[in-house]
Amino acid sequence: MTLNVSPLDTVRPKPFIKWVGGKRQLLPELQRYLPEKITDYFEPFIGGGALLWTLDPQQLRSITINDYNAELVNAYQVVRDKPRQLLDSLAKHRNTETYYYEQRALDRQDNFNRRTAVTRASRFIYLNKTGYNGLYRVNSKGQHNVPFGRYANPTIVDSETIYACSAFLQHVQLMQGDFDAIRPLLSADAFVYLDPPYAPVSATANFTSYTDQGFDHSMQQRLKELCDYIDAIGAKFMLSNSAAPLIYKLYQDYEVIEVQASRAVNSKASGRGKVTELIVRNYQT
Repeated sequence: MTLNVSPLDTVRPKPFIKWVGGKRQLLPELQRYLPEKITDYFEPFIGGGALLWTLDPQQLRSITINDYNAELVNAYQVVRDKPRQLLDSLAKHRNTETYYYEQRALDRQDNFNRRTAVTRASRFIYLNKTGYNGLYRVNSKGQHNVPFGRYANPTIVDSETIYACSAFLQHVQLMQGDFDAIRPLLSADAFVYLDPPYAPVSATANFTSYTDQGFDHSMQQRLKELCDYIDAIGAKFMLSNSAAPLIYKLYQDYEVIEVQASRAVNSKASGRGKVTELIVRNYQT
């Protein structure tokens, strides 16, 4: 592949999208509990990738990321492979309510999946930057359904970040699918960071609509089984999740650490501010 070389090589990459449950505010805690040495890094719920962007690819043998959300993974692929074309497309968007809903409605059309990868990635990032409170949410048909955000001056075109992320992603293997798809790739040298949709802490705190599949109790159980596999082969994992009774119970055989996280992106005001979250791991630093 041909990389569009950025003149901004000294700019550090950072998340190019906002993401519910993103870990930028929790990074000091996550870095505190990382293994002393990482050889092969895996992140099967990549989201905004806050922890990913803090890594040094030159110090790792491999980096593999994955997500079930096909539009998100497409955005990563386009950022990696076609940053200039993506920026040109982003520059054409308008921050108006009418235009926003026109773009949002495109995934209701039969020909949506025939649109170019760049067009889809541009739309994805545009909706993320201009939609209400930075949400990405879909209905049971996989259609985007977040309302217009009414921001005065959102940063839709962020050239420095896109180029920095593009350069970083040249060293990264991208996958799209179920989180368990990484299992055949794991060895004892693997470190896996897992940041799934959180288990609800109450009956009303059940925002898991990142995909049309949701993420229910059975999915949390499957994830625990993957963690058990990682542990059994002598690899390491670190998991982020809510301080829900289910998570305490599932991971009672591992180290469970309570941390205070700041939540600024949430569908409800009650979900923003300082909240207790959990870090689970199967190793000591």
